[in-house]
Parts: sequence; structure tokens; C-alpha cells
Amino acid sequence: MSYGQGEPQWDPWTPSSQQDSRGGTPDWAALAEQSEARNKRRRLLLILGGALATIGIGAAVTVAVVHANGTAKASNQPASALPSNAAIPGQSADPVPTFAPTSAPPPLNPMDFISSAKKDTAPISANTLFPGTQLTVGANIYKRGPSATTANCASGVQGTLPAVLTKNDCTKLFRATYTKDGVAVTVGVALFDTASQATKAKQETDGKSIITSLFGKGVPPFCRTKICRSTTNSYGRYAYFTLAGLTSGKDVTTKDAKVFTAGDDLAEFTFRQIRRRGEAQASAASNQ
Repeated sequence: MSYGQGEPQWDPWTPSSQQDSRGGTPDWAALAEQSEARNKRRRLLLILGGALATIGIGAAVTVAVVHANGTAKASNQPASALPSNAAIPGQSADPVPTFAPTSAPPPLNPMDFISSAKKDTAPISANTLFPGTQLTVGANIYKRGPSATTANCASGVQGTLPAVLTKNDCTKLFRATYTKDGVAVTVGVALFDTASQATKAKQETDGKSIITSLFGKGVPPFCRTKICRSTTNSYGRYAYFTLAGLTSGKDVTTKDAKVFTAGDDLAEFTFRQIRRRGEAQASAASNQ
């Protein structure tokens, strides 16, 4: 028996139905084509497997990110449909506290405190109204002389003023005298229970409603029988008056500008003192 003859040669990679049953020479071209086809199928399977693995990983990352942001439905939505960063829970810092709008109460009106005896309760005397030993108003310095306080308001005034103060129930009268360069001014403050009484008293005065000058402590008598300059005004529950004249005993004329200036300075100072009382009491009440 000769080797190379007999049973056909078997190819393990070729299905049995395709083996040459005649035992001839193998078809090497066919075998090469079959091997190439098998290699192509393997490469295709590897490519498809890699693509599927990549898609699976991407889907897992997407789901993980979406779940971390608090909504699973967004995984199938376009990017434009996803909530903004501000709308995603868990992305913001600690919540900023909000407060209901508030408004400060309006400041208390000083005028309310000096218009009624019920609210104007701060201590008052000639010394609180006219403190110190001298007064500076601009460039003018006035020396303070005697002062007086009385509950009998009519006793410290003259002319038609006693009847006016009595009629409107004046409760106290404070007076003080200031001097400067031969000019003397007595300023007086009449106190009432209400602002309406003080206003009415001012309205009822006339040219003969005059406060009585106060002298002593180095201040000679003035404005008792001579012509002097007087003023009348009111603020809150206070009516205030001035009487300015010359310490020489002469009559005041329109040429005596320093007399008019002194009277105006003392009237302005008295007004400011009354207003300060209201401001101080309003401030104290606001801080309670």
C-alpha cells in the first residue's frame, strides 16, 4: 500500500459536507477564502462588541449623572430640556434667609412734646431756660443779670398784658435780664397748659402788652418810665416776650440799632431754648 493514497485528507476547519470525498488534492484557494471569511466575521464581532460596550458605559454614566441630579426622566431628553443649574436640587449653597420688609417708625415730633403739659414733663425753671452766666449769639456776648420765677404771671408784666395772661390761664412766668454795652434786655417766658392758650394770648396782646423789666445785681433800673422796644411771640405752649432799653435811662429811638439787635438776639435764643426742650424729650421717648 502506498502512503498518499487511500482515505481523503480531513480539514478540521471545513464542514464535513465540504470535504473532498474523492480524495483528490485540496482546493487551497477555497480554503483561503473560507479562512478570510472567518477572520472578517471575528473582526466584525469584535467591533460590534466594542461599540455595544461603549454605548453601555455611556448610558450608565448618563443615568448616574441624571440620578445624581435628581431626575431619571431626563436621560431620554435633549440637553435643552434638562433643568438649569439653578433648578437642580442639591446644586445651590445654603439657602439665603429672607426677611419680610419692615419700616422704621417715623421720628417723634418735638412740637408734640412742647404743645401740651401732659407730654412736656421735663424739669423747667429760669435756670434751665436761661443757663450760665453769659450768652453768646454770633459775635455778641451778653452777660446774664438777675432772674425770677413766679406762679402769679400778672405780677411780672404791665400794661394790658396782665389781663391777657390771666384770661388764658398762664401757670408760670420766667424772666431773666442780659446786658451788653449799655443795653439791657429782659426776656420773659409765660407757660400755659396748651399751645392753643399760648397762641390765643399772643393774638390778644397789643402795643401796651409789656413785660416788666428786671434789674439788680449790677443792672440799673431801665424801661420803667422811658420808651423801650418790646417783642411778643409764641411757640408750643409758651409765649415769650422781650423788653430792650438803654441803661443810661434815655429813650430808645430808631437809631439805636444795638437795642434792636439785642432784643432780636434774646428772642431768637429763647425760641431755640424752647425748641431744644421738645427735641430732647422726643429723642428720649424714641430711645425708650
